[in-house]
Amino acid sequence: MSQDYYEILGVERSADASTIKKAYRQMAMKYHPDKNPGNKEAEDRFKEAARAYEVLSDPDKRSRYDRFGEAGVNGGAAGHNFTDVGDIFSAFGDIFGDFFGGGFSQQRSHRPRRGADLRYILEINLKEVLTGCEKQVEFQTEQSCSSCNGSGAEKGTEPETCPSCGGSGQVVRRQGFFQMATPCHECEGRGTIIRHPCKACHGEGREQVQRKIKVTIPAGIDNGNQLRLSGEGEGGTLGGPRGDLYVEIHVHPEKNLHREGKNLFADLEVTYLQAILGTQLEFQLFDESIEVEISKGSQFGDEIRLKGKGLPGLRSPQQGDLFLRLNVKTPKKISKKEAELLAQLAEISGDRVKKPKKGLF
Repeated sequence: MSQDYYEILGVERSADASTIKKAYRQMAMKYHPDKNPGNKEAEDRFKEAARAYEVLSDPDKRSRYDRFGEAGVNGGAAGHNFTDVGDIFSAFGDIFGDFFGGGFSQQRSHRPRRGADLRYILEINLKEVLTGCEKQVEFQTEQSCSSCNGSGAEKGTEPETCPSCGGSGQVVRRQGFFQMATPCHECEGRGTIIRHPCKACHGEGREQVQRKIKVTIPAGIDNGNQLRLSGEGEGGTLGGPRGDLYVEIHVHPEKNLHREGKNLFADLEVTYLQAILGTQLEFQLFDESIEVEISKGSQFGDEIRLKGKGLPGLRSPQQGDLFLRLNVKTPKKISKKEAELLAQLAEISGDRVKKPKKGLF
C-alpha cells in the first residue's frame, strides 16, 4: 500500500525545501538505528522517511511526484528503495553529520556496493527522430581499480583489519540513553588499514576510465525521453555491480519546422499571384521533396494538411501529419509594366487604387 510522502514527513504539500529538510532531520533522529537497536519498526520508519525525503528534496522528482504520485518516480532513475540502512547514510551523510558524527551505523559494513547511476544528455535532430539512429556516447566515470581489483592494496598484499575499531569502521560511545557512532580516526571509517598501497590507484581502490557505448535511438522518440542502459553506469565497489546509465534525449530544433507529438508544422511561402491563380510547389522535408498543391484563391494563413508526412510514434509506426501554413508574400517593389497590368485588373474588378505615376516604378 502506497503512502503519501508529505504525510510520512508530517509536512504540508506547500512546504518549502528548508521545512522538508528540517522535518526529515527530526524523523531521522527519532528513528535512527543507533537509537533504536534491534527495533525493526523504527528501522522501517527510518527507511520510509529517507525515501520520502529523497523525492521531496529534489525539485524535479517532487514535481513528478505531485503530478503522477509514486508512478512518476518509480521504476527509473528517480530514486532508491533504500532496502539497506547503509545506503541512506551514503546518500544523506551531510544531514546526519550534524548530530550523528557522520551517520555511521553498526549496520554499515564493508561489503560490495552497487555503483551510482549516471545521466548523459544526448542531442539528436528531427531527421533522426523520423528514422531512428545509432549514436556513440563517450563519458568519464569511476570503477574499481583494475590493478588491485578495488582493494587498494598492492598485488600480493591485503588490507589489514584496523586494530582500533576491530574492523567496524566506527567507534561507539554512549551519552545517557543514546548510543553515538563516529568514524574511526585511524582507518577513517574503512575498517581496514592498507600498509602497502596500490601504486596504480594510490590505495583508493578506484580509477577513472573513459567509456564509449553505442546507444540505439528508436524512431519517434521525444524531447526529454530517457533511455535506460542497465549496468552501464558507474562501477561498483568491492566487486559490486555497475549502476545504470540514463541517456536523456534532447531534440535539436529545426529552422521553420515545429513538432507537436507526431505532427510537424512549417510555413510555406507563396507569391500573391500563386495564391490567386493556384500552382504546384515543392517542399523539402529532410531528404524528401514533397509536391504541394496550392488552390486558387488561397489566403494568408491557410493550412494544408499532408497526411502521413509527420513523425512516427514511439510505440506505433503510424506516422503523424505535416501541416503547411501559407505565407503569402506581397512584393514591396514591382516594375512599371506590372503596375500598369495591376491597375487594369483593379479597374476591371472595380477596386479603387492609386494610378501608377510616371517614373515611380
